[in-house]
Amino acid sequence: MALTAGIVGLPNVGKSTLFNAITKAGAEAANYPFCTIDPNVGIVEVPDERLQKLTELVVPKKTVPTAFEFTDIAGIVEGASKGEGLGNKFLSHIREVDAICQVVRCFNDENITHVSGKVNPIDDIEVINLELILADMESVDKRLTRVSKMAKQKDKDSMAEEPVLIKLKEAFENEKPARSVELTPEEFQLIKGMHLLTIKPMLYVANVSEDEIAEADSNEYVNTVREFAKQDNAEVIVVCAKIEEEMAELDEEEKEMFLEELGIKESGLDQLIKAAYHLLGLATYFTAGVQEVRAWTFRKGMKAPQCAGIIHTDFERGFIRAETVAYDALVNAGSMTAAKEAGKVRLEGKEYIVQDGDVMLFRFNV
Repeated sequence: MALTAGIVGLPNVGKSTLFNAITKAGAEAANYPFCTIDPNVGIVEVPDERLQKLTELVVPKKTVPTAFEFTDIAGIVEGASKGEGLGNKFLSHIREVDAICQVVRCFNDENITHVSGKVNPIDDIEVINLELILADMESVDKRLTRVSKMAKQKDKDSMAEEPVLIKLKEAFENEKPARSVELTPEEFQLIKGMHLLTIKPMLYVANVSEDEIAEADSNEYVNTVREFAKQDNAEVIVVCAKIEEEMAELDEEEKEMFLEELGIKESGLDQLIKAAYHLLGLATYFTAGVQEVRAWTFRKGMKAPQCAGIIHTDFERGFIRAETVAYDALVNAGSMTAAKEAGKVRLEGKEYIVQDGDVMLFRFNV
Protein backbone atom coordinates (compact mmCIF):
# COMPACT_ATOMS: atom_id res chain seq x y z
CA MET A 1 0.00 0.00 0.00
CA ALA A 2 2.02 2.95 -1.26
CA LEU A 3 0.25 5.68 0.71
CA THR A 4 1.99 8.68 2.21
CA ALA A 5 1.26 11.51 4.64
CA GLY A 6 2.86 14.89 4.02
CA ILE A 7 4.15 16.98 6.91
CA VAL A 8 3.43 20.68 6.32
CA GLY A 9 3.61 23.88 8.33
CA LEU A 10 4.97 27.40 8.39
CA PRO A 11 8.77 27.73 8.55
CA ASN A 12 10.35 27.09 11.98
CA VAL A 13 7.40 25.31 13.62
CA GLY A 14 9.36 22.09 14.18
CA LYS A 15 8.47 20.21 10.99
CA SER A 16 11.94 19.02 10.04
CA THR A 17 12.86 18.30 13.66
CA LEU A 18 9.82 16.02 13.84
CA PHE A 19 10.67 14.44 10.51
CA ASN A 20 14.18 13.70 11.79
CA ALA A 21 12.60 11.80 14.65
CA ILE A 22 10.25 9.93 12.34
CA THR A 23 12.86 8.61 9.98
CA LYS A 24 16.22 9.34 11.63
CA ALA A 25 16.99 10.70 8.17
CA GLY A 26 18.67 13.86 9.43
CA ALA A 27 16.75 16.38 7.32
CA GLU A 28 18.46 19.70 7.95
CA ALA A 29 16.71 21.64 10.75
CA ALA A 30 18.18 25.12 10.63
CA ASN A 31 16.73 28.27 12.15
CA TYR A 32 15.68 29.92 8.90
CA PRO A 33 12.93 29.39 6.31
CA PHE A 34 13.32 27.07 3.32
CA CYS A 35 16.06 24.82 4.72
CA THR A 36 14.07 21.86 3.39
CA ILE A 37 13.82 22.70 -0.30
CA ASP A 38 13.25 19.22 -1.72
CA PRO A 39 10.74 16.96 0.00
CA ASN A 40 12.35 14.32 2.15
CA VAL A 41 10.65 10.96 2.12
CA GLY A 42 11.04 8.46 4.91
CA ILE A 43 9.62 5.05 5.73
CA VAL A 44 8.67 4.30 9.33
CA GLU A 45 7.47 1.11 11.01
CA VAL A 46 3.90 1.14 12.27
CA PRO A 47 3.98 0.33 16.01
CA ASP A 48 1.68 -2.60 16.80
CA GLU A 49 1.79 -4.56 20.05
CA ARG A 50 -0.16 -7.38 18.39
CA LEU A 51 2.80 -8.21 16.16
CA GLN A 52 5.02 -8.80 19.19
CA LYS A 53 2.39 -11.01 20.81
CA LEU A 54 2.01 -13.11 17.65
CA THR A 55 5.80 -13.47 17.49
CA GLU A 56 5.84 -14.82 21.06
CA LEU A 57 3.03 -17.21 20.17
CA VAL A 58 4.39 -18.57 16.87
CA VAL A 59 8.19 -18.16 17.43
CA PRO A 60 8.96 -17.53 13.72
CA LYS A 61 12.37 -17.21 12.09
CA LYS A 62 11.65 -13.54 11.42
CA THR A 63 9.09 -10.83 12.16
CA VAL A 64 8.23 -8.12 9.64
CA PRO A 65 6.20 -5.03 10.68
CA THR A 66 4.18 -3.03 8.22
CA ALA A 67 5.46 0.40 7.22
CA PHE A 68 4.15 3.85 6.42
CA GLU A 69 5.60 6.72 4.40
CA PHE A 70 6.00 10.34 5.48
CA THR A 71 7.07 13.23 3.26
CA ASP A 72 8.60 16.35 4.80
CA ILE A 73 7.45 19.33 2.71
CA ALA A 74 9.25 22.65 3.04
CA GLY A 75 7.63 25.53 4.96
CA ILE A 76 4.68 27.26 3.33
CA VAL A 77 4.35 31.03 3.67
CA GLU A 78 1.53 33.48 3.03
CA GLY A 79 1.21 33.97 -0.72
CA ALA A 80 2.40 30.44 -1.55
CA SER A 81 -0.58 29.94 -3.86
CA LYS A 82 0.74 32.91 -5.88
CA GLY A 83 4.30 31.57 -5.86
CA GLU A 84 5.59 33.40 -2.76
CA GLY A 85 8.59 31.77 -1.11
CA LEU A 86 8.90 28.46 -2.91
CA GLY A 87 5.12 28.18 -3.05
CA ASN A 88 4.36 26.50 -6.34
CA LYS A 89 6.93 23.80 -5.78
CA PHE A 90 5.68 23.08 -2.25
CA LEU A 91 2.05 22.94 -3.33
CA SER A 92 2.88 20.46 -6.09
CA HIS A 93 4.56 18.22 -3.51
CA ILE A 94 1.43 18.32 -1.33
CA ARG A 95 -0.64 17.18 -4.32
CA GLU A 96 1.36 13.96 -4.35
CA VAL A 97 0.51 12.91 -0.76
CA ASP A 98 -2.67 11.17 0.45
CA ALA A 99 -3.10 12.95 3.80
CA ILE A 100 -1.74 16.11 5.42
CA CYS A 101 -0.18 16.37 8.88
CA GLN A 102 -0.01 20.08 9.73
CA VAL A 103 2.56 20.89 12.42
CA VAL A 104 1.53 23.90 14.52
CA ARG A 105 3.85 25.74 16.89
CA CYS A 106 2.40 25.77 20.41
CA PHE A 107 5.41 27.01 22.39
CA ASN A 108 7.23 30.27 23.07
CA ASP A 109 10.98 30.46 22.46
CA GLU A 110 12.67 33.79 21.78
CA ASN A 111 15.66 31.95 20.27
CA ILE A 112 13.53 30.48 17.46
CA THR A 113 12.25 33.04 14.99
CA HIS A 114 8.57 32.93 14.07
CA VAL A 115 7.96 33.84 10.46
CA SER A 116 5.19 36.34 11.40
CA GLY A 117 6.96 37.66 14.50
CA LYS A 118 4.54 36.18 17.07
CA VAL A 119 3.23 32.77 18.15
CA ASN A 120 -0.45 32.36 17.25
CA PRO A 121 -1.39 28.79 16.27
CA ILE A 122 -4.79 29.67 14.78
CA ASP A 123 -3.30 32.41 12.60
CA ASP A 124 -0.68 29.89 11.43
CA ILE A 125 -3.30 27.26 10.62
CA GLU A 126 -5.47 29.77 8.77
CA VAL A 127 -2.51 30.99 6.67
CA ILE A 128 -1.77 27.46 5.49
CA ASN A 129 -5.39 26.41 5.02
CA LEU A 130 -6.18 29.56 3.05
CA GLU A 131 -3.17 29.05 0.76
CA LEU A 132 -4.35 25.52 0.03
CA ILE A 133 -7.90 26.77 -0.63
CA LEU A 134 -6.65 29.54 -2.95
CA ALA A 135 -4.56 27.03 -4.92
CA ASP A 136 -7.60 24.74 -5.25
CA MET A 137 -9.81 27.67 -6.27
CA GLU A 138 -7.45 28.48 -9.11
CA SER A 139 -7.59 24.85 -10.31
CA VAL A 140 -11.39 24.73 -10.09
CA ASP A 141 -11.81 28.09 -11.88
CA LYS A 142 -9.66 26.94 -14.80
CA ARG A 143 -11.52 23.63 -15.01
CA LEU A 144 -14.93 25.27 -14.70
CA THR A 145 -14.24 27.61 -17.63
CA ARG A 146 -13.58 24.62 -19.91
CA VAL A 147 -16.33 22.39 -18.52
CA SER A 148 -19.03 25.12 -18.73
CA LYS A 149 -18.34 25.59 -22.45
CA MET A 150 -18.68 21.85 -23.04
CA ALA A 151 -21.83 21.66 -20.89
CA LYS A 152 -23.51 24.30 -23.09
CA GLN A 153 -22.81 21.99 -26.03
CA LYS A 154 -24.71 19.26 -24.14
CA ASP A 155 -21.62 17.15 -23.42
CA LYS A 156 -22.91 14.57 -20.89
CA ASP A 157 -19.76 14.30 -18.76
CA SER A 158 -19.40 18.08 -18.56
CA MET A 159 -23.05 18.51 -17.64
CA ALA A 160 -22.51 16.13 -14.71
CA GLU A 161 -19.24 17.75 -13.62
CA GLU A 162 -20.25 21.41 -13.83
CA PRO A 163 -22.56 21.47 -10.73
CA VAL A 164 -19.89 19.68 -8.69
CA LEU A 165 -17.30 22.30 -9.60
CA ILE A 166 -19.78 25.08 -8.75
CA LYS A 167 -20.34 23.51 -5.30
CA LEU A 168 -16.59 23.43 -4.69
CA LYS A 169 -16.12 27.01 -5.91
CA GLU A 170 -18.81 28.24 -3.49
CA ALA A 171 -17.07 26.47 -0.61
CA PHE A 172 -13.71 28.02 -1.50
CA GLU A 173 -15.28 31.49 -1.72
CA ASN A 174 -16.42 30.96 1.87
CA GLU A 175 -12.88 29.81 2.86
CA LYS A 176 -14.08 26.23 3.35
CA PRO A 177 -11.96 23.22 2.22
CA ALA A 178 -13.16 20.74 -0.40
CA ARG A 179 -13.45 18.02 2.26
CA SER A 180 -16.26 20.05 3.88
CA VAL A 181 -18.40 19.69 0.73
CA GLU A 182 -20.82 16.76 0.74
CA LEU A 183 -20.13 14.75 -2.41
CA THR A 184 -21.71 11.50 -3.55
CA PRO A 185 -19.26 8.72 -4.59
CA GLU A 186 -20.13 9.51 -8.22
CA GLU A 187 -19.47 13.24 -7.76
CA PHE A 188 -16.16 12.49 -6.03
CA GLN A 189 -15.05 10.35 -8.99
CA LEU A 190 -15.72 13.27 -11.34
CA ILE A 191 -13.21 15.54 -9.57
CA LYS A 192 -10.79 12.90 -8.21
CA GLY A 193 -8.31 13.48 -11.04
CA MET A 194 -7.89 17.14 -10.04
CA HIS A 195 -5.93 16.09 -6.93
CA LEU A 196 -7.35 18.96 -4.88
CA LEU A 197 -5.22 19.87 -1.87
CA THR A 198 -8.11 20.55 0.50
CA ILE A 199 -9.94 17.30 -0.18
CA LYS A 200 -7.15 15.41 1.57
CA PRO A 201 -7.79 14.46 5.22
CA MET A 202 -6.01 16.71 7.75
CA LEU A 203 -4.34 15.93 11.07
CA TYR A 204 -3.09 18.76 13.31
CA VAL A 205 0.15 18.16 15.21
CA ALA A 206 0.57 20.56 18.14
CA ASN A 207 4.30 20.95 18.84
CA VAL A 208 4.93 21.93 22.48
CA SER A 209 8.05 22.58 24.58
CA GLU A 210 9.85 19.95 26.65
CA ASP A 211 8.49 21.48 29.87
CA GLU A 212 4.87 21.24 28.74
CA ILE A 213 4.63 17.80 27.11
CA ALA A 214 3.44 16.03 30.29
CA GLU A 215 0.76 18.67 30.94
CA ALA A 216 -0.34 19.54 27.42
CA ASP A 217 -3.97 19.93 28.50
CA SER A 218 -3.04 23.11 30.34
CA ASN A 219 -1.31 24.60 27.28
CA GLU A 220 -3.56 27.42 26.04
CA TYR A 221 -2.22 27.16 22.49
CA VAL A 222 -3.01 23.42 22.34
CA ASN A 223 -6.57 24.00 23.55
CA THR A 224 -7.22 26.63 20.87
CA VAL A 225 -5.96 24.20 18.21
CA ARG A 226 -8.29 21.49 19.54
CA GLU A 227 -11.25 23.87 19.38
CA PHE A 228 -10.37 24.84 15.82
CA ALA A 229 -9.92 21.21 14.75
CA LYS A 230 -13.46 20.34 15.90
CA GLN A 231 -14.83 22.61 13.17
CA ASP A 232 -12.73 20.71 10.63
CA ASN A 233 -13.69 17.29 12.08
CA ALA A 234 -9.95 16.77 12.43
CA GLU A 235 -7.87 15.04 15.07
CA VAL A 236 -5.14 16.74 17.11
CA ILE A 237 -2.11 15.02 18.57
CA VAL A 238 0.43 16.68 20.86
CA VAL A 239 4.17 16.13 20.46
CA CYS A 240 7.41 17.71 21.52
CA ALA A 241 9.45 17.42 18.32
CA LYS A 242 12.71 18.11 20.19
CA ILE A 243 12.12 15.24 22.64
CA GLU A 244 11.07 12.92 19.80
CA GLU A 245 14.31 13.67 17.96
CA GLU A 246 16.33 12.90 21.10
CA MET A 247 14.40 9.66 21.69
CA ALA A 248 15.03 8.52 18.12
CA GLU A 249 18.64 7.86 19.15
CA LEU A 250 17.70 5.61 22.09
CA ASP A 251 17.08 1.87 22.15
CA GLU A 252 13.66 0.55 23.23
CA GLU A 253 14.57 0.07 26.90
CA GLU A 254 16.08 3.56 27.21
CA LYS A 255 13.05 5.01 25.41
CA GLU A 256 10.64 3.40 27.89
CA MET A 257 12.62 4.78 30.82
CA PHE A 258 12.72 8.24 29.24
CA LEU A 259 8.94 8.24 28.69
CA GLU A 260 8.40 7.12 32.28
CA GLU A 261 10.54 10.01 33.54
CA LEU A 262 8.48 12.43 31.44
CA GLY A 263 5.22 10.94 32.71
CA ILE A 264 4.07 9.90 29.22
CA LYS A 265 2.62 6.52 28.25
CA GLU A 266 3.23 6.68 24.50
CA SER A 267 5.65 8.69 22.42
CA GLY A 268 4.28 11.46 20.21
CA LEU A 269 5.89 9.70 17.26
CA ASP A 270 3.91 6.50 17.84
CA GLN A 271 0.74 8.56 18.23
CA LEU A 272 1.48 10.38 14.98
CA ILE A 273 2.09 7.20 12.99
CA LYS A 274 -1.08 5.56 14.31
CA ALA A 275 -3.17 8.70 13.74
CA ALA A 276 -1.90 9.15 10.16
CA TYR A 277 -2.53 5.45 9.48
CA HIS A 278 -6.09 5.78 10.80
CA LEU A 279 -6.62 9.06 8.89
CA LEU A 280 -6.16 7.22 5.61
CA GLY A 281 -8.61 4.47 6.55
CA LEU A 282 -5.85 1.90 6.81
CA ALA A 283 -5.86 -1.28 8.90
CA THR A 284 -3.60 -4.29 9.45
CA TYR A 285 -3.99 -8.01 8.90
CA PHE A 286 -1.37 -10.62 9.76
CA THR A 287 0.15 -13.76 8.32
CA ALA A 288 1.72 -16.04 10.92
CA GLY A 289 3.86 -19.10 10.26
CA VAL A 290 7.14 -20.57 11.48
CA GLN A 291 9.03 -18.91 8.62
CA GLU A 292 7.60 -15.45 9.21
CA VAL A 293 5.09 -13.42 11.19
CA ARG A 294 4.20 -10.36 9.19
CA ALA A 295 1.87 -7.34 9.32
CA TRP A 296 0.21 -6.17 6.09
CA THR A 297 -1.48 -2.82 5.45
CA PHE A 298 -4.84 -2.74 3.70
CA ARG A 299 -7.64 -0.22 3.19
CA LYS A 300 -10.70 -0.80 5.35
CA GLY A 301 -13.47 -2.33 3.27
CA MET A 302 -11.18 -4.47 1.09
CA LYS A 303 -12.26 -8.05 0.38
CA ALA A 304 -10.16 -11.15 0.97
CA PRO A 305 -8.89 -11.57 -2.65
CA GLN A 306 -7.74 -7.92 -2.76
CA CYS A 307 -5.90 -8.36 0.53
CA ALA A 308 -4.31 -11.55 -0.80
CA GLY A 309 -3.16 -9.53 -3.83
CA ILE A 310 -1.18 -7.23 -1.52
CA ILE A 311 1.15 -10.18 -0.87
CA HIS A 312 1.30 -11.25 -4.53
CA THR A 313 -0.90 -10.72 -7.58
CA ASP A 314 -1.04 -14.52 -8.09
CA PHE A 315 -2.73 -14.83 -4.68
CA GLU A 316 -5.56 -12.60 -5.88
CA ARG A 317 -5.80 -14.11 -9.36
CA GLY A 318 -6.03 -17.68 -8.11
CA PHE A 319 -7.81 -17.00 -4.80
CA ILE A 320 -9.78 -19.98 -3.46
CA ARG A 321 -10.40 -19.15 0.20
CA ALA A 322 -8.80 -17.65 3.30
CA GLU A 323 -8.35 -19.46 6.57
CA THR A 324 -9.09 -16.67 9.03
CA VAL A 325 -8.97 -16.20 12.78
CA ALA A 326 -9.44 -12.97 14.74
CA TYR A 327 -6.30 -11.85 16.61
CA ASP A 328 -8.02 -11.92 20.03
CA ALA A 329 -9.43 -15.41 19.43
CA LEU A 330 -6.00 -16.73 18.45
CA VAL A 331 -4.25 -15.19 21.45
CA ASN A 332 -6.94 -16.47 23.83
CA ALA A 333 -6.64 -19.97 22.34
CA GLY A 334 -2.86 -19.92 22.74
CA SER A 335 -1.99 -21.48 19.36
CA MET A 336 -3.37 -21.96 15.85
CA THR A 337 -4.01 -25.63 16.57
CA ALA A 338 -6.00 -24.81 19.71
CA ALA A 339 -7.92 -22.08 17.82
CA LYS A 340 -8.90 -24.64 15.13
CA GLU A 341 -10.01 -27.15 17.77
CA ALA A 342 -12.14 -24.46 19.41
CA GLY A 343 -13.80 -23.69 16.05
CA LYS A 344 -12.36 -20.17 15.91
CA VAL A 345 -10.69 -20.57 12.49
CA ARG A 346 -13.13 -19.77 9.67
CA LEU A 347 -13.02 -20.46 5.94
CA GLU A 348 -13.81 -17.18 4.20
CA GLY A 349 -14.58 -16.72 0.51
CA LYS A 350 -14.27 -14.01 -2.13
CA GLU A 351 -16.90 -11.70 -0.61
CA TYR A 352 -15.39 -11.62 2.88
CA ILE A 353 -14.50 -8.10 4.05
CA VAL A 354 -11.21 -8.34 5.93
CA GLN A 355 -11.18 -6.96 9.47
CA ASP A 356 -8.36 -5.20 11.32
CA GLY A 357 -6.40 -7.82 13.26
CA ASP A 358 -7.39 -10.83 11.14
CA VAL A 359 -4.72 -13.53 11.00
CA MET A 360 -4.99 -15.11 7.56
CA LEU A 361 -3.70 -17.99 5.47
CA PHE A 362 -4.61 -17.69 1.78
CA ARG A 363 -5.31 -20.73 -0.38
CA PHE A 364 -4.90 -20.12 -4.11
CA ASN A 365 -4.37 -21.97 -7.38
CA VAL A 366 -2.80 -20.45 -10.47
